[in-house]
Amino acid sequence: MSGIQFKNVSKLYQQGENQVLALDDVSLTVEQGEFIAVIGPSGSGKSTFLAIAGALLQSSEGEVILNGKNLNQLNPKDLARLRLEEIGFILQTSNLVPYLNVLEQLLVVKKMAGKVTKEDKKFAKDLLENLGLAAKLKKFPDQLSGGERQRTAIARAFINNPSIILADEPTASLDSKRAHEVVQLIAKETKTRNKAAIMVTHDERMLEYCDKVYRMEDGRLKHDNSFKHENSKRLSTIG
Repeated sequence: MSGIQFKNVSKLYQQGENQVLALDDVSLTVEQGEFIAVIGPSGSGKSTFLAIAGALLQSSEGEVILNGKNLNQLNPKDLARLRLEEIGFILQTSNLVPYLNVLEQLLVVKKMAGKVTKEDKKFAKDLLENLGLAAKLKKFPDQLSGGERQRTAIARAFINNPSIILADEPTASLDSKRAHEVVQLIAKETKTRNKAAIMVTHDERMLEYCDKVYRMEDGRLKHDNSFKHENSKRLSTIG
């Protein structure tokens, strides 16, 4: 299947003589074109969940399937390639390279995957234009607003045309107006480019842009139906 699937995934950590169950039998499917949110208190397992989805951690039990590939069966080299080519990360802070301009922030990712072609440059410019950054291509991070830096990070996450987008508290450093703009852009790009997207957030104001909301508590993941009506109304306005 396309997208990402968790099948009865658990994660155990050893702390001295004790074992800590960070994820407890999590099952979830996120299909292409679907944008889901995971909410929950600090220490509930959200970060572990996202790290496993991003092939940064391996589960103790269960399977994680990304585009038909079982992540537990891949060697470190293949996992590194998969992270580069099939997963786009959007983090709490933009983590832009200070000495690269906006266009170069995207092209450096293409260089990591191989050489940069004319098609790559056109795709990068189109992405940035779609995100309202056409006039900022030659600007450096310190010449951008917080919202512009985060929009650049969104474009960078999409530059390798990945299968899945993982957003970790993408609005944490933004004011309310910019936060709404950023999450609406993630939702729009997810739909337009037919990606599977997962956002971990504490900001419940952003849930209106998501197709589904899940709540993480003590390592267990449950579907939260309370946002369904409001979300479907909001999603119909994104285009």
